[in-house]
Amino acid sequence: MKLKPKITAIILAAGRGKRAGGKIPKQWQKLHRRPVITWSIDRFINHTKISQVVVVYHPDDIHQLNVIPKNVLCVIGGEDRGESVRRGLHALKNEAPDYVMIHDAARPCLSEALLDRCILSTLTHRASAPAIGITETLWRGQKTVQEVLDRTGVLRAQTPQCFDYQLIVSAHQKFVGDATDDVSVVRAEGHRVAIIPGCYDNIKITESSDFKLAEHILRGATKMRIGNGFDVHKFGPGNCVTLCGVSISHGSTLIGHSDADVGMHAITDAIYGALAKGDIGQHFPDSDPQWKGADSSIFLKHAVNLAHEFGYNIENIDCTIICEFPKISPHTNAMRQALADIMQLDLDRISVKATTSEQLGFTGRGEGIAATASAALVLT
Repeated sequence: MKLKPKITAIILAAGRGKRAGGKIPKQWQKLHRRPVITWSIDRFINHTKISQVVVVYHPDDIHQLNVIPKNVLCVIGGEDRGESVRRGLHALKNEAPDYVMIHDAARPCLSEALLDRCILSTLTHRASAPAIGITETLWRGQKTVQEVLDRTGVLRAQTPQCFDYQLIVSAHQKFVGDATDDVSVVRAEGHRVAIIPGCYDNIKITESSDFKLAEHILRGATKMRIGNGFDVHKFGPGNCVTLCGVSISHGSTLIGHSDADVGMHAITDAIYGALAKGDIGQHFPDSDPQWKGADSSIFLKHAVNLAHEFGYNIENIDCTIICEFPKISPHTNAMRQALADIMQLDLDRISVKATTSEQLGFTGRGEGIAATASAALVLT
């Protein structure tokens, strides 16, 4: 059986990018409320064919690394681009991948479709890179036009640039001088580089005005996300239940590692689901004793803050509580207000309602309570 090829993405983030302005380098500045670099990291991490992600950073930016996921390898870069690439490649030598994809952190708008094309080309060619054609007339000149250039066959290079790992390592070891990209390094060794059809939206942030363009592209690509959540808790000895932050007198309580607020858990998971960031159990495992009896508002606030970090506002929440008893309708407005206070949302964006299961199943037998929830997130 042929093993799945190991593809590693190296994201270059050691540059200073002064033309983009700002108090910090452009790759750490916010784009839709989250750092520019995280858009590329997420694109690679969430692709099933990418085995590993490496970020090469400048030592002055070590305090910025708290935004980088823990499963990303961080490597200190060099004095120039070439040295940064070599350090990233060197960090992989003990568990060398089959292929590497070298990407600029300042290109946050890499689409899944372009990444798919890059991966396919990576598995077909030893060296390839995306590029797009030139549609504008090209001039050479300064204050006046001195020459009109032939644009036939002229392309604009993009990243990620994709290579057989051993090939790119060898090419960098032998290369002498400066190179603006890795295609130049590989071609200096006489290797052919296949061209992948690029994407006009795969822009590189260079000037301050490019942030607005990138925001426009990303808003159009991922304007809204929808998530669903479902949770169940059984009854046990007690005298009240907590649902959506409201305590209701009852002859039993709900059993769980935390406070067993089944409604709030479903809403929290709906937000995590919309972000494709797992569920409560991944962020707050029940194997951790610190969450024993914890107030579920802790979990919900974390999910809301995570949505904001990724540049999303919560448009609305819809939660349905499923039980035979206690009676929910007298408490729904209080539940909506409790959730609105926790999530810092207007009341009219939150719906809480209830239904029975017509005495069917575990809820119908009065063994516990279930809840479903939906969350709509919009890019700010």
